[in-house]
Amino acid sequence: MPTLRGMTWKHDRGLAPMLATASAFGKEHPEVVIQWEARSLREFGDASVQALADRYDLVVIDHPFMGEVARQGCFLPLDEYISKAQLRDLEAESVGRSQQNYCFEGHHWALAIDAAAQVAGCRTDLLDRVGVGIPTTWREVFELARIRRGFVSLALSPIDALICFFTLCANSGAPPFTACRNKVVPDDIGEYALECLQRFAQRSIEGALSANPIAVWERMSSTDDIAYCPLAFGYSNYSRKGYRPSLISFGPIPSSKSSEPVGATLGGAGLAISKKCEHIELAVDYALWVASPECQRSLYHESGGQPSSRTAWLDEAANRITNSFFTATLPVIENAWIRPRYAGFVEFQNAAAEVIGRFLKNDLPSLGTLRSLNELYRHSLCDKPATPGVTT
Repeated sequence: MPTLRGMTWKHDRGLAPMLATASAFGKEHPEVVIQWEARSLREFGDASVQALADRYDLVVIDHPFMGEVARQGCFLPLDEYISKAQLRDLEAESVGRSQQNYCFEGHHWALAIDAAAQVAGCRTDLLDRVGVGIPTTWREVFELARIRRGFVSLALSPIDALICFFTLCANSGAPPFTACRNKVVPDDIGEYALECLQRFAQRSIEGALSANPIAVWERMSSTDDIAYCPLAFGYSNYSRKGYRPSLISFGPIPSSKSSEPVGATLGGAGLAISKKCEHIELAVDYALWVASPECQRSLYHESGGQPSSRTAWLDEAANRITNSFFTATLPVIENAWIRPRYAGFVEFQNAAAEVIGRFLKNDLPSLGTLRSLNELYRHSLCDKPATPGVTT
């Protein structure tokens, strides 16, 4: 019997919908078995695409890897197996640039099945308890953080701190990698963003420097330690009643210069098929069905997934189940900032995260941090291995 092996990330948002769709697809196609495994969120962000393609038929993957995927050619160019009309429909149907991000160097390397961006999350009951509302500006966020340590917290593991740095810059009107040649951001904007991160590190919960978004949402929904998080990739699971003891309400990120929630770093995930897959037709059929609006707004969402389909994001039932997560955060996705996807960016991102981590541990000054980021960026553009070396 044909068997397809898949790899996703270890959380109900990542694994549960794949298990549910595999089971349902198997009932309609009893000739095939689809087996899903999961890796940690950190492994999801820095695993070797070649190693994954060698071992698995189906891989849930993040869009910054597309340059590496195109260079190595380890996944199928899906435009050679799916019609242009179908791909146009999926692109038009996806929220923000979810599907567009998997098209690189003329080929579609994955189908968008999951959409996310950095959003704000809060415990409205804790805010009500101290008589404050949800902040809309960064000034209000820092005022809220004065209530007590941990009341406002960020996920500041090195990679998440870097993503927050990107967002703070883009939200300030200077999207990274666009304003200056061979520089990540202008120095004044970079210093502002680093200062914000440092202030958050001083006011966030103990352990914030090793926390990822899942850890923050888990703690916020299971204890009263955190009332508000202004920046972290959204997980609609925590806005579903009964998922955890307390409900999290999600909404737009604070604003610096605009009334719109601009510049939040886009996340999400796509479904890619390995070139070594021996059952390509079945794999393509499964991927197309999972990415379809019909599956996305029903089984995929109902089983704990966070769809990429606009139909699902606007679905009344989906929003009723998730405390309006989708309609509340849709403007964030529509105005999100997109990370580069060139071959070498992921290596830059991993090395840059270590630099930001050192800054937050007071091992580097702000200008030295920015110089180090710029040096790593220049190396990545030259297609040289990016290393965690720094300039102080």
